[in-house]
Amino acid sequence: MELTDRLTWTRPPRRFTIGPERITITTEPHTDLWQRTYYHFRNDNAPVLQLETEVKYFSFIVKTDFSESHHRFDQCGIVMYLDAENWLKASVEYENEAFQHLGSVVTNHGYSDWATTAIPAEVKTMWYRFSRREDDYCVECSPDGVRFKQMRVCHMWKGSGTIRFGIYACSPEDSSFTAVFTNLSVTDCAWRAHDGQQPDDSEG
Repeated sequence: MELTDRLTWTRPPRRFTIGPERITITTEPHTDLWQRTYYHFRNDNAPVLQLETEVKYFSFIVKTDFSESHHRFDQCGIVMYLDAENWLKASVEYENEAFQHLGSVVTNHGYSDWATTAIPAEVKTMWYRFSRREDDYCVECSPDGVRFKQMRVCHMWKGSGTIRFGIYACSPEDSSFTAVFTNLSVTDCAWRAHDGQQPDDSEG
């Protein structure tokens, strides 16, 4: 069975395509994921397309193409959506013609954070690698799918059992664009045990 055949929607968008090597999501205006912090609002209507697993150690890799993003906060990337108040995401969010935000959000118990760095607006593709070690997680990014750099390490309070993970795209303001996802794969965990830690199950 192809990896894409195992994906299931939470809030499917009106327009999307799913093939063995390419997925597209056309965002709808005023879709987003955010909980409470700073802005006080709660937005929980972005479409997410995910796999479900009980595997404790693995990595998920995907390439995102957001060439069509053009409005503030247009975004697409990876997601682990457990429920409205417990999830994480990583993406590039369009800001303006000069720069955009490469960042990640972790939401535990209904409160979101947002960690970002500014990157040039000329960047139109980004690879992500999402890795699980039991209930701890690592998110990395790469311009070429070869050299990955750590974006963040986090703990998910509801992330110790069965989880769901995959991709998402949304447009929080009055906008729409088509996000393209390719090169989806699930591999052995690329986030190795720290020096001095016992090896995990996948490492024997």
